[in-house]
Amino acid sequence: MTQKKMTPGNVSSVTEFILKGLTDQPDLQLPLFLLFLVMYMVCMLGNLGLVILIVLNSHLHTPMYFFLCNLSIIDICYSSVFTPKMLINFISKRNFISYPGCMTQLFFFCFLGISECYVLTSMAYDRYVAICNPLMYSVAMSTKVCSSLMLGSYFMAFSGSLAHTLCMVRLTFCDAYIINHYLCDILPLLQLSCTSTYINELAVFIVGGINIIVPTVTIFMSYGFILFSIFRISSTGSRSKAFSTCGSHIIAVSLFFGSASFMYLKPSSAGSMEQGKISSVFYTNVVPMMNPLIYSLRNKDVNLAMKRILSRMKFSS
Repeated sequence: MTQKKMTPGNVSSVTEFILKGLTDQPDLQLPLFLLFLVMYMVCMLGNLGLVILIVLNSHLHTPMYFFLCNLSIIDICYSSVFTPKMLINFISKRNFISYPGCMTQLFFFCFLGISECYVLTSMAYDRYVAICNPLMYSVAMSTKVCSSLMLGSYFMAFSGSLAHTLCMVRLTFCDAYIINHYLCDILPLLQLSCTSTYINELAVFIVGGINIIVPTVTIFMSYGFILFSIFRISSTGSRSKAFSTCGSHIIAVSLFFGSASFMYLKPSSAGSMEQGKISSVFYTNVVPMMNPLIYSLRNKDVNLAMKRILSRMKFSS
């Protein structure tokens, strides 16, 4: 754990921070602005389109798509917490963010990130019940159960984000105000504190451990039982269909948890922070953009629903 002492005579109340950004090379600012603008637009259009498709098509009113709809809504909000500010910073000379704005961004960044962890876990449980206990599916994944899983996800997310934010506002930042990141994340902020960060690091270890390790273990266990059940299926066609229903979710889980674990479940240092920023791009920008593509391109039900909507539009015109 890092122990930091307050420097006497050098304490000042920080009212704003400067976000260092993804890179400080001037030649890369415009290309990165265009790249992340396109990624943000794809993310917004893809997730919003998926939400509308699920809401309008009654065939998609099932537990699996209920969770997928929530995942898309979370991804829309998640990207919107920091990407617009990130885009402005690419074309601005001074990348300021106010102290209240930074703490607000930190809270919603943690809240939506943890929410995504548990929604992905709920989706794994849904696939487990559908494949391993199909006769009990309607009972085990009733409307009440699905609603409870989502409420539990948001409760865990609220608790974790509140813990991180309250721990952060108790710190004194003195004259250090340049955040080595493109958003107000926990670890870059801790590097600026001139007071002890022991409690914050303990919170990262406990809250991060619970909200990354517990969902990961649950997902692995679910897919362990799923694979065991799939290999017992004699029909090749049924086995292939079972694999296809899980493939999209496995890809999304691997991208999100893999990049998040690299950032938070390792010792922090100045050198690793640069690597951490690259890792952050995956779970803050790439994964929210890829989720609707992964679930729509590999999903026959979504493709069929899309064709129905398009055919209705052609018929009405």
